[in-house]
Amino acid sequence: MKRALITGITGQDGSYLAELLLEKGYEVWGTFRRISTAHGLDRIEHLIPHISLMHADLLDATSLLNAVLISNPDEVYNLAAQSHVRASFDVPQYTVDADATGTLCLLEAVRRYKPTARYYQASSSEMFGSSPAPQNEATAFHPRSPYGAAKCAAHYYAVNYRESYGMHVSCGILFNHESPRRGEEFVTRKITKAVGRIARGEQDRLALGNLDAKRDWGFAKEYVEGMWRMVQAPTGDDYVLATGETHTVEEFVARAFARAGLDWRDYVTVDPAFYRPAEVNVLQGDSSKAQRVLGWKPTTHFTDLVDMMVETDVKR
Repeated sequence: MKRALITGITGQDGSYLAELLLEKGYEVWGTFRRISTAHGLDRIEHLIPHISLMHADLLDATSLLNAVLISNPDEVYNLAAQSHVRASFDVPQYTVDADATGTLCLLEAVRRYKPTARYYQASSSEMFGSSPAPQNEATAFHPRSPYGAAKCAAHYYAVNYRESYGMHVSCGILFNHESPRRGEEFVTRKITKAVGRIARGEQDRLALGNLDAKRDWGFAKEYVEGMWRMVQAPTGDDYVLATGETHTVEEFVARAFARAGLDWRDYVTVDPAFYRPAEVNVLQGDSSKAQRVLGWKPTTHFTDLVDMMVETDVKR
């Protein structure tokens, strides 16, 4: 039985990955930060009898060392992060400390205490920022936020450990991936949750930022399988996971409201307060390498993804 350690197991990706690994017969260990209520465990509540949980924080190197020592993993998936792009402008130092320095501490813990473990690093399409689209593994990074910059540092730390120490390290440069488990602070879930509340008469308006921003949106459950496939490959490498399609935020909004039988123009307003100091206009990924080498390919279409999220939030 393989043993896997997932940092950030309580998040969207962590919960889907834990389910996938359990289905494949893994012994799953996960880290999560100390929280004041049980709400933070909602996504993995159904998994708690089947996984082992440990308190750890990317800001605490000792807790990361302990997590590696206790779990003794064959595979490590580093999904923990301060992952909200807009918030990273408000807490830039915290974002860098958690996402970049925290990754370095985890890599060092794995190198020292379980160097044979295969390591997955959650990189991000936000590293590309304003780089020309479509973007692939050879595209130069041009981050437009503290989050994107921190993820660039973490990405290169991971590459450095692969090249310097011969560790099996893979970086997944994932473009936007959503699901009904997406955090409520992210724009897609903010939209679908608002649609559900408006449809039930519990909310009147929805304020959003840049409706013209274009993103490459896929289904998170499919993307965690891509993570697993990277770790199973003979050698570590970098891979883009994306659908190759772009849609504007306005398209997402229009589809979400239409699914509930509503006209979005009756409810949505644009508030400049939600704009980023530096906008990223287009993110579009080219995942041909992952399709060729890993046999990974997304199958959930944009409209099906939006419908899935809306239907879940209307029921909630």
